[in-house]
Amino acid sequence: MTALPTADETRRAAGAASHGSVEWHRIDWEAANKNVRRLQARIVQATREGRWNKVKSLQRLLTHSFSGRVLAVRRVTENRGKKTAGVDGETWETPEKKAAAVHTLKRRGYRPQPLRRAYVPKGNGKMRPLGIPTMRDRAMQALYLLALDPVAETTADPSSYGFRKARSTADAIERSFKLLSKGDRAEWILEGDIRSCFDRISHHWLLLNVPMDRVVLRKWLKAGFLEGGHLSPTEAGTPQGGIISPVLANLALDGMERVLREHFPRTTRRGKRAKVNLARYADDFIVTGATREVLEEEVRPLLEDFLRERGLELSPEKTVVTHISEGFDFLGQNVRKYDGKLLIRPSKKSVKAFLREVRRRIKGNRGATAGTLIAELNPLIRGWVNYHRHVVSKTTFHTVDHAIVNALWAWAIRRHRNKPKRWIKDKYFHVHGPRRWVFTGTVKDASGDRKVVRLFAADQVRVGRHRIIRAEANPYDPDWEPYFEARRDHDMTRSLAGNWQLLRLWREQNGRCPLCHEPVTTQSGWHDHHIVWRSQGGNDGLENRVLLHPTCHLQVHSQGISVAKPRPAKRAFRKA
Repeated sequence: MTALPTADETRRAAGAASHGSVEWHRIDWEAANKNVRRLQARIVQATREGRWNKVKSLQRLLTHSFSGRVLAVRRVTENRGKKTAGVDGETWETPEKKAAAVHTLKRRGYRPQPLRRAYVPKGNGKMRPLGIPTMRDRAMQALYLLALDPVAETTADPSSYGFRKARSTADAIERSFKLLSKGDRAEWILEGDIRSCFDRISHHWLLLNVPMDRVVLRKWLKAGFLEGGHLSPTEAGTPQGGIISPVLANLALDGMERVLREHFPRTTRRGKRAKVNLARYADDFIVTGATREVLEEEVRPLLEDFLRERGLELSPEKTVVTHISEGFDFLGQNVRKYDGKLLIRPSKKSVKAFLREVRRRIKGNRGATAGTLIAELNPLIRGWVNYHRHVVSKTTFHTVDHAIVNALWAWAIRRHRNKPKRWIKDKYFHVHGPRRWVFTGTVKDASGDRKVVRLFAADQVRVGRHRIIRAEANPYDPDWEPYFEARRDHDMTRSLAGNWQLLRLWREQNGRCPLCHEPVTTQSGWHDHHIVWRSQGGNDGLENRVLLHPTCHLQVHSQGISVAKPRPAKRAFRKA
């Protein structure tokens, strides 16, 4: 067991609330991360030992620390919603605003403002309501999430994969494969759908059972929302749009697997015959069973009782029992057995929705250049392909590529109605390596020079099985750090496989930012920094480049910090 610091050492390291001025680009991010991780490790240890008073005191120490507050502000000013304002219309774009915001994150006198109501379209054509907090309220939620998430990870269901650190939909799909693939596995599946989960969770249950500051939690839950200038109260639910809402929903649904295991223990003959197992991603879940009767007459009533206590219910229309030979859709994939062989493929609904969005963007760029259109389509295609690359998707990728090329051909013909087709093909569709009909254009780079860009091809992505995360792995437990380092190594190697220069830089840095020494991951993002700036004569060689976190990169340029090329360490093989 890794030795953890004492309470006094942790208190000193956490940093007292600073009342002096803060210079955003002079913050020691390495120290801030270390201080918060020490406290989170102690919270995990106290949670496992059932010392809830200790958990409470450690959480208070973290939420009052300077390190916790600066990391909370950093999170809300770097995520995708950083430019989205709440009801006060305020965002924190400048270093001065970020520094000033650190001092506003105080429990005493804190009153959250109402949420700004917005709507986003759902897959079925309906609109999903979002509650958008102000920047200050988001930062307060991020701060308290630092203290709550270690508890949630330690007490979570083993087969829960949604909105959890280091877990993904690929883990939930792989769990489904393991539950259903072999011939002696369950053949019936209960497809669970919780009706308006985020909007209906009981506030009373959350206040009684969520291990965090109840005064602050009550204020968030009862903040209300503004729509059309009218203030409406919130009597139930957690707003979709709040940083802490997914963890609150997970805490409400955790225990579902334990209830099923108590009634169908694996160690008894009844449990083995029933073959009842769970795979859950947030509020989407499936339960396997040996027979339809087990699922309809025993499992479903258990789940209904479990959810009723939390103010939730199953949707009668969408909660159905299906045989594996008929197949079912789960998290955008279709799971089905063909003559006894289980195949998981991208669902038809997912493919249609993706191609619909691609065609919409192509039609919306009728006057754009080919390079501009490619720059807009490539992230969309790459994201969809990476989501589905862990299943049987090679044929689907080829079909998608063909449909996209047809849409681009129509776009090109529409732009040049008076040109012959041979001229159009030679202008936009080139041969590149083994690929023919590669949609090609040019864009300006940072130096103003034009460079050639090509459309990303879905069927060039390597398809491979995902390695499911171990059920007991906890990212806040120091003993699991080597395991997660090995997984990060594997994931980054795959994600950078098409760019050997970035992959080599990442490996030379041992996967960490040279400035703050935190891991560089697909989630954190990175900037390609030139040690000797190009404006000062630096070249583009690998010996003059390092990968930095975006915030660290800004810190380097604003403070004129010199970054040294890290010395590669010997990387031992670790199994993920």
